[in-house]
Amino acid sequence: MKKTFLTSAVIAIGILVWLMSGVLTEPDMEYAASLAEQNTIASQVEFEAPPTKVRVQHLIATQQTRFAVVRGKTENKRTVNVKAETNGRVVERLVERGSAVTAGQTMCKIAVEDRAVAIDEAIQALNKAKIDYQGALKLKRQGFNSESAIAEKKAQLASANAMLERRKIAFAKTEITAPFDGIIENIGLEIGDYASPGNSCATLVDLDPMLLVGQVSEKMVLQLQLGEPVIGTLSNGDKVKGVLTFIGKQSDQYTRTYPIEAELENKAGLLRSGLTAEMQIPTDEVLAHSVSPAIFTLDDLGQIGIRTVNARNLVEFHLIDILSEHGEGAWVTGLPNEVTVITVGQELVIPGERVDPVTDNSNLEDRSKIATKSDTKTDSKS
Repeated sequence: MKKTFLTSAVIAIGILVWLMSGVLTEPDMEYAASLAEQNTIASQVEFEAPPTKVRVQHLIATQQTRFAVVRGKTENKRTVNVKAETNGRVVERLVERGSAVTAGQTMCKIAVEDRAVAIDEAIQALNKAKIDYQGALKLKRQGFNSESAIAEKKAQLASANAMLERRKIAFAKTEITAPFDGIIENIGLEIGDYASPGNSCATLVDLDPMLLVGQVSEKMVLQLQLGEPVIGTLSNGDKVKGVLTFIGKQSDQYTRTYPIEAELENKAGLLRSGLTAEMQIPTDEVLAHSVSPAIFTLDDLGQIGIRTVNARNLVEFHLIDILSEHGEGAWVTGLPNEVTVITVGQELVIPGERVDPVTDNSNLEDRSKIATKSDTKTDSKS
């Protein structure tokens, strides 16, 4: 009994000591600063920490033209298979592939055969009909002819005249001529071939004017107007200029895009159909800055922008849109009209950080030249 009591006492003392150990070793409670005190401490740390040095430039926006950019291609305005309209053997072909022809120029000749003598026959029949008609009129004046006889002779005269005209037309069809100025693309008939109505003598393409064709979205089509100047850049870098002449009224049922066309002058025939081209169509005037793509950066969402410095020397991030490119950089929108951009060190700072800006004047003169050139170009377009 005594041993059991002793064991219980030892266990009770051990439990008591374990419970008291938490109280004796409890750390002192830290003082929780208020939000205002935390902000004060943070500003003191920020003030005491040395700001990051960055290189900056002060930029002023200039007015630039915004262009709608459309992928397209060149396309000749019309292609025609010039076909035979009568039967006969081809006796002469006066054109080759690549030949330039003018409207009315003969391309293929079909054998005349009896068509020439048929015209002589019709001429003689017409002369007889004229004599018969004049004789009928003379007899009427003498009172020996009726109105019915006069009408019959007049009908015979008209029939003879119509026959002559038909045979002249049939004779003219032995020469297949070009309906407009163009270039021969393909040959359909050779000398010795027997032509039937509908057989193609040659394929004629009209290269002047040339068309620039493309498809635009339903959002972009609302910004376009007929008569706007169009600048096309071909795959080899050559620039062509034209005028917007067609904007589709009905969208494609699958792509929901609208067709557009611009006419280009091509009197020399240097442009070919089917060349890939990028079309630039002015839509409006905006204020933009000329910057180097080297200062572009991304935010946490992967959106492109530029880091700038405000009046308090704090870093800000602005999302931008690239308006166009030029030899020294790019025109962008989305920045304040007057802004100080970080040109060196933008990847070392984050928005809200205080920096020590150092002005970089190395490219200011070049930028002013770019702006002057762009203004001159805009004036010449307008």
